[in-house]
Amino acid sequence: MALKPVGIGTSFVTTVTSAKSAAISVQSDTIRLTALTSGANVAIGTEPTADAIDFFVPAGSSETLALSPASQRVVGVTTGATTILHFPEGTGSPFDVGDYLSLIGGTQSDFNFTHKGVISVNTTSNVGGFFSTRITVDHDSSAVTATFTDKDCVARKSIKVAARTSSGTGVLYIHQVQTSGQA
Repeated sequence: MALKPVGIGTSFVTTVTSAKSAAISVQSDTIRLTALTSGANVAIGTEPTADAIDFFVPAGSSETLALSPASQRVVGVTTGATTILHFPEGTGSPFDVGDYLSLIGGTQSDFNFTHKGVISVNTTSNVGGFFSTRITVDHDSSAVTATFTDKDCVARKSIKVAARTSSGTGVLYIHQVQTSGQA
């Protein structure tokens, strides 16, 4: 099996207490986890906590796990105590209530945010409806006074990885990858 790195990798120290990574923008359907010096139980989610019963990566080895990427181009933003993201007409939202996402890649950086929860998806239909092309995110953008004109901004699903050891300390390396060949 061949692996091609996607995006930027990260790592963090693991101990007997669950610790978690910074937010990771999901860009691939596969994540590679490598545990050095000490095996680690890992959990992946929006705000995960790793327990002794979670997936185990043995010391000195790597495992690849599946992810569910989701992204959508953003064509408008309504600012306020919560933020409404507008997606292109006819596309719909790939995000559900409870998902977390990051707004990235745009040239208007005051609109960007990292790892915020989706609190509603506007599914109104018929004349004047939005047909899932607008979602509300738990992000306070009320201080932004600019008009959104960015054509390169993308909302992308984000996750965190939590890990813990059964004893001692270790390091967990995380990298999204693309795979080819047989697993």
